[in-house]
Amino acid sequence: MNSARATDWSSAPAYVWDGTAARSIDAIIAPPLELLSGIDAQKERVLANVSRHAQGIAAHDILLWGSRGMGKSALIRSAVAHLGAGKLALVQLSADRLESLPALFVELRDIDRRFWLFVDDLGFAPGDLAGPRRLRSLLEGGVEARPENIRLGVTTNHRSILPRELDSGHSPRHERDAADDELALADRFGLVLGFHACDQDTYLGIVAGYAQYFGLDITPEGALLWAKQRGARSGRVAWQFIVESAGREGMRLPG
Repeated sequence: MNSARATDWSSAPAYVWDGTAARSIDAIIAPPLELLSGIDAQKERVLANVSRHAQGIAAHDILLWGSRGMGKSALIRSAVAHLGAGKLALVQLSADRLESLPALFVELRDIDRRFWLFVDDLGFAPGDLAGPRRLRSLLEGGVEARPENIRLGVTTNHRSILPRELDSGHSPRHERDAADDELALADRFGLVLGFHACDQDTYLGIVAGYAQYFGLDITPEGALLWAKQRGARSGRVAWQFIVESAGREGMRLPG
């Protein structure tokens, strides 16, 4: 792999950063925005914010939290893909590479392009406050704070990003202080949106949207049986049902 210094940050629609180097990605794999249903309010706000950043005007870092499989990561990828490469590129890094963010900021700060950094499924171990404090500093106020041409999109299962598993021996004041410290990281994100498990009607609506788009002949009964067998209703489960239905009909699907 080429060194990060050799990376051409000007042309590819997306990149993957491994902590010391980047590789370009020819295409962002994401569903079309119109297929992300059941999350209309979140979709509208994320797209508007990412679009503002692409235009070079004021925009927020984004924290998307909540139920698994409801389209948090797909929404970020889809929003960037929808806006096209042009002046905006997606840069994905794993949560265990956060310590390398200052080096990435150095790489990108002088590039004449806007970047959307994407960290999927962020979490910290219970009691780990050093990691969240470092990220808070990078987001706002520290000498290594992210440049103006960069914004972050983070997904997590927890609103506070950290699970609440405090030592029972801690005093109530210590627990309150620790909880405040954890929430302080989430407060650094200007746009925080929750994603919640969908009800039956929403689930069936997601399935129907996919089926119409791909020309599949499905039944609500089949979709509900699939969800029952999976033990969940979500956008991910709906997509898995569509994949199964397409496979049975001998069809190919993107991605």
